[in-house]
Amino acid sequence: MKAILERLYNGIVKENPTFVLMLGMCPTLAVTTSAKNGLGMGLSTMVVLIMSNLLISLLRKVIPNGVRVPTYIIIIASFVTIVEMLLHAYVTEIYNSLGIFIPLIVVNCIILGRAETYASKNNPILSIFDGVGIGLGFTIGLTVIGMVRELIGNGTLFDKQIMPESYEPVSILVLAPGAFFVLAILCAIQNKFKLKGANRHVKGNGGCSGDCAHCPSAEQEGKK
Repeated sequence: MKAILERLYNGIVKENPTFVLMLGMCPTLAVTTSAKNGLGMGLSTMVVLIMSNLLISLLRKVIPNGVRVPTYIIIIASFVTIVEMLLHAYVTEIYNSLGIFIPLIVVNCIILGRAETYASKNNPILSIFDGVGIGLGFTIGLTVIGMVRELIGNGTLFDKQIMPESYEPVSILVLAPGAFFVLAILCAIQNKFKLKGANRHVKGNGGCSGDCAHCPSAEQEGKK
């Protein structure tokens, strides 16, 4: 249970693909013009991530090392095709909104990266929850960016009017530059909270330099 919770925490907070690792920037910047699009892309990617992690983990001792990457891509592409067909059949609005970015999930570095670094080296259960954690982190990141852009850029949230009629939308946020602005602001906020956490044991205004070997706090502990 501890390992499972660690996988979830790792994906959502510690190694969030959007705000920490800065992976999958193409869909992050392109489809987050609304909260609904961000949620749809995030959930689609999470389903592919979970299923590909599971299958790759099950086959990790069978796949020859020399052809592992092409094999991973074939597995990922198969699940992307299934997800695309399901969206086309049952969630046509999301399918039309996401367009070409659904098949491009195949080349999303998040999915191939988790297959190579985690699923190919760990058991199926942990690989599933690694996919859930990373997928939730990606979904939360895209949805939050989409919510901010939609609310300020259109005055709506999940296509429902939130702002009063007198509100003047900041239309640049639903354009390409707006994605960079919102991502930068949210990353800055996230880094601010991380910095506070790193500094909680450090006296003075120096902050955490990341050099633990020469950390003043550690040196003081050693002298006690």
